[in-house]
Amino acid sequence: MSWLLFLDESGHDHKNAPYEVRGGIALHAEKLWPFVQAMKDAEAAAFGDALHRYKKEIKGHRLLDKHRFKWAAQDELLDDVARRKHALGFLNKGVQHGKPTRMEFTAYGQACLSMARAIFQSLRAHDARLFAAAVPRSVQKPQTFEADEFLRKDQVFLLERFFYFLEEQKEPGLLVMDETDRSEDRRFVARLERYFVATATGRYRSSRIVPSPFFVASEMTYPVQAADVCIYCVNHAFRLPSQGMDQPVRDDIKDEFLHDLFDLQFRGQGYKDGQVFNLFGIVYVPNPYARGRQ
Repeated sequence: MSWLLFLDESGHDHKNAPYEVRGGIALHAEKLWPFVQAMKDAEAAAFGDALHRYKKEIKGHRLLDKHRFKWAAQDELLDDVARRKHALGFLNKGVQHGKPTRMEFTAYGQACLSMARAIFQSLRAHDARLFAAAVPRSVQKPQTFEADEFLRKDQVFLLERFFYFLEEQKEPGLLVMDETDRSEDRRFVARLERYFVATATGRYRSSRIVPSPFFVASEMTYPVQAADVCIYCVNHAFRLPSQGMDQPVRDDIKDEFLHDLFDLQFRGQGYKDGQVFNLFGIVYVPNPYARGRQ
């Protein structure tokens, strides 16, 4: 059997997010279908229906926008039946371009938070592992051949951690990515293959990681949607101040989900040149274009 690492991005538009984060969640193949079923059940339990029927998708910025927290807290906590009823009213009015009532706003906000909590609960229940690499959003790509043709350091460190996790599990791993711009996806695949073919470290790590990723549509792939929620939370709540990761956090997300991020992130050991070192699934890379392990 194998592990699948479902990858997504956060903050790459360089607008509102404090960092640029790439990462995702690893699920074992035998846990994949039970996890998908759990996500479907959680979606129905939170909203009363599947969001795709209303042209919506489970994403971090949709579930955990500041307004969702505000709506959820503006009235008392609704019971499950009332929440689903009024959340469906909110969704239907969105399709019909109507104006939701205050109760419908409240229900939808509470449904979004309920769904986010259920995602983290399901990830823990299905033994998922979290991997993520953050870089400052101010980083500028240098005009060099290396920057165009090779993987950035944050991407290499992300693969490094997934590799050591697979070594620990003694199983192979597959990369599953959210398809975006087809031309950019092809360029990324070229950089990825160059890493696994043209570098000694990459060739070694291809013994565990299959170098050819699979691309999927996120709106049809629940694990990618779950990865999006996790990476969004990393961007807005997880910090490594001792390493210079000091951008402000959103306290609402931190209070709700920071402990989940710590619980899910990979913890293990790596080895290089005869030395063993501790590794964590979430890494901060101040300069993804620097040489070596800087």
